[in-house]
Amino acid sequence: MCKGDDVNCPQFEAHYRSFKEDLNVERRSFLKSGFLAAGGLAALGAGGGISLVTPALAQASAARQPQQRAYHYLPATADTVHWGFFSKTLKPQVEIDSGDIVTIETLTHHAGDDLERMVEGDEGAESVYLWTKDKKGVDRRGAGPTDPAVYKKGSGEGMGVHILTGPVFVRDAEPGDILEVRILDCTPRPSANPKFAGKSYGSNAAANWGFHYNDMLEGKKREVITIYEVDVTGSKSWAEAVYNFPWVPQTDPFGVTHTTIDYPGVPVDHALTTRNYDVLKGIRLPIRPHFGTLGLAPAEADFVDTVPPSYTGGNIDNWRIGKGATMYYPVAVEGAMMSVGDPHASQGDSELCGTAIECSLTGTFQFILHKKADLAGTPLEELNYPMLETQTDWLVHGFSFANYLEELGPSAQSDIYSKSSVDLALRDAFRKMRHFLMTTKGLTEDEAVSLMSIGVDFGVTQVVDGNWGVHAIVKKDIFAGRG
Repeated sequence: MCKGDDVNCPQFEAHYRSFKEDLNVERRSFLKSGFLAAGGLAALGAGGGISLVTPALAQASAARQPQQRAYHYLPATADTVHWGFFSKTLKPQVEIDSGDIVTIETLTHHAGDDLERMVEGDEGAESVYLWTKDKKGVDRRGAGPTDPAVYKKGSGEGMGVHILTGPVFVRDAEPGDILEVRILDCTPRPSANPKFAGKSYGSNAAANWGFHYNDMLEGKKREVITIYEVDVTGSKSWAEAVYNFPWVPQTDPFGVTHTTIDYPGVPVDHALTTRNYDVLKGIRLPIRPHFGTLGLAPAEADFVDTVPPSYTGGNIDNWRIGKGATMYYPVAVEGAMMSVGDPHASQGDSELCGTAIECSLTGTFQFILHKKADLAGTPLEELNYPMLETQTDWLVHGFSFANYLEELGPSAQSDIYSKSSVDLALRDAFRKMRHFLMTTKGLTEDEAVSLMSIGVDFGVTQVVDGNWGVHAIVKKDIFAGRG
């Protein structure tokens, strides 16, 4: 029976209205937009026809899809998230066909910094953040050891920190295929605490892994958390700081003391902190909601730390991966196994202090599978890295190591943190953009090099995720004269 999740049901609209009421209209409403109309979806191809997906490839991919498109809703609960790791071994939370649409709730892994604003009253978040002396809602947090005789900080050892919802299993997806992920919508998750109705909140931690940490004035190292407020009614398009506080040692419910921010989801006891409400007065920070971590399961290991990004995407931390953007990923394992999390209200290039405004979001995605057999002669034929397409731009993502799991060998997940550099990431971004221009646009190497110097913008995506990132942006209208 349709419960508001089958767009083909004759009573879909009525069932969907009931579904929204049951789930809490304000917090979990699926915002229908023009994208969901048949014409809107047909016209979505990024760039209004100037897209990496050629008409012939679009036709071939559409021919492989079921005649009727389905809609799915995936809430974030202790049963539907995995914390701190990607894994090809996980049980899928939803199985879909190419062309299907999925609304996915995502939770920030920093909600413990202010439980009152970001967790209290929110059934899904409460189940994930549950932590008493007897149990945790989600025990494993990271790709590290889960044996209490081995770990010191907690299960998973915090080797990976992001709460990921999923995975989504795409039927018929196989290694060598390309998965196109269209981000149709991206909205802040309202606070469920009645005291903060109409607001959403996020945390920015200037943390020990930040680029600034070893270069502070007078050598006074410290971790400082700033809580930001976001209006969800639509009346404000900016975030404002509420307060900040220096991190002080926190003892988790299992009795482990955390002198630094070293394990995700530790509930902060504000009876121990000193909160400064006189902070960033008059500063309005434009919000640009996006997903810091969105990607597929790699093939090289069963449990992979979410922090370093790689060839299947993951923690790219590019603020442009938001509403209206399209990501392309090479599929490495059966079903693709896509997971999403690390939601941000806003972030600058570099993510210098270690985090963005870490704020829970709900996204709506459409998944299009492009089979390897259909890729010959198309711009996606040799794509072996995550690529971003917007209405106006193409972006390649370079990393210090394009596939660190393969390049660094058995100890890759620990070695990556000491081997990254901006130089290496820039070199990778250069090589990928050169490849893109030569294969997709038919330029010679000399033409590509000249164009990159005068018409491509290289920027530092992030310097805090283990595998550092540099992106290269080329405007689509540069090629307008080519017909």
